[in-house]
Parts: sequence; structure tokens; C-alpha cells
Amino acid sequence: MRTRLVAGNWKMHASKAANRALLEAVAAGAATVVGAECAVCVPFPYLAQAAGLLQGTKVALGAQNASEHAQGAFTGEVSAAMLAEFDCRYVLVGHSERRQLYGEGDAQISGKFSAVLAAGMTPVLCVGETLEEREAGRTQATVARQLEAVLARSGRAAFATAVVAYEPVWAIGSGRTASPAQAQAVHAFLRQRLLPETRILYGGSVKPGNSEALFSQRDVDGGLIGGAALVAADFLAILAAAAQRKE
Repeated sequence: MRTRLVAGNWKMHASKAANRALLEAVAAGAATVVGAECAVCVPFPYLAQAAGLLQGTKVALGAQNASEHAQGAFTGEVSAAMLAEFDCRYVLVGHSERRQLYGEGDAQISGKFSAVLAAGMTPVLCVGETLEEREAGRTQATVARQLEAVLARSGRAAFATAVVAYEPVWAIGSGRTASPAQAQAVHAFLRQRLLPETRILYGGSVKPGNSEALFSQRDVDGGLIGGAALVAADFLAILAAAAQRKE
């Protein structure tokens, strides 16, 4: 049985005061949840604060990115080993905003995935198609290419612990979301290339109102949550929906 996971991606939203209020509320709400795990991926400057606030709670800490390099003259980059020192459990790799806005390609992303694994953390590999690719019928080809680059470098066995997040680019921050059937179709396609125990999350405008239907799908093992992760009540409602899913 795969344990469900709901991970919040705060993106570039945070302040010390807001973080404390949000994390305290999420930690208190998550304390009574059974059947799903919870994580928050916070901006780099707030890792120390979040690590302190989450110590001893059921909420795991995650980061939003990591360098593929172990060390060196890479001004502004953050290595996986540095993140591990803050007790990060999860690290997002290949988020669509990194691919689209910063030009990260499949080879670089596969290097980041490998670096996160080597540092003893769990990479959350993000894959997904643009609206143009979906309308052209290239969804499966796109996510297969993104996944194969990592499989070629790290091997299928790496996904015994690694997580995959399917995030259709056209649904991120747009208010649109893939239908439960659309999400399940891509998750099932990915599952064929992964291990039975690999957790595959859905990301793309997940809200309390649609999370139960999405999480009811056989191969949807939780969610990578954007905007709703910044509102404790919404995030906890999504976590509860994941915990209540029937196998």
C-alpha cells in the first residue's frame, strides 16, 4: 500500500511572521491526521526557521530546488548537501517553472535528481505537458521523455523511494485543473514505467473542492499543492481528503 503524500510548494511567497502562523496551524492540524503524510517546501532563506518550527511535528520539511553540483564556483546556487543539513526530507526537482522560466533541461534535471538522492533526501520529480503539447496529443510523449532522462541516469530502482509529481503546465496557477479522469490516465501511463510502490502526486490548481475527486483515482497518491498550501485551512482540508481516500 502506498502512503499518500500532500506536499505544499510555497513558491516565492513567505515572510517570517506569516511562516510562523502558517506552520503552527498546519502542524497542529496535521497532528491528528492518519493515513497521509504531509510536507512543505519553503524558500531557501526560511529553511532554518521552518526546521525549528517543525521539529517534533508530523510535517516534513522540503526545499524547492537544488543544484546538480556538489560544490564550486556557482554563485547563488544551493547544493543538496547544504539542504540536508537543514533536515530537509524532500526536494522538488524539475518543477515546470524551473523548466519554463529558467531553461532547465532534462539532462540538468536528471543531475539534480541524482544529487538529491546522493545527499540522502527524497527527490520529487515534476513532469508535465504544456497546453500546446496536450492539444497536439503529445502528453504521453512529453512526460515519458522527462521521466526517461532520469531513469537513464539513476535507474528504475531509485523510484522505490523517489516521488513523481504530474503537473500539467496548463493547470498550474491558472484555476484550471485536469479532470480526475485526465489525471488518472497520465498517472496510469507513468505507473507502467515506474515501480508499484512509487508515489505519484497530482499538481495543478488542487483545492479543497476538487481534491477528493482527484485523490479517489487509483493511481493518484496525493498532491503537490501551490496556492492552497498558503492557507492553512485549505491545505489541511486537502490533507484530510488524501487521508480519507479508500484503497
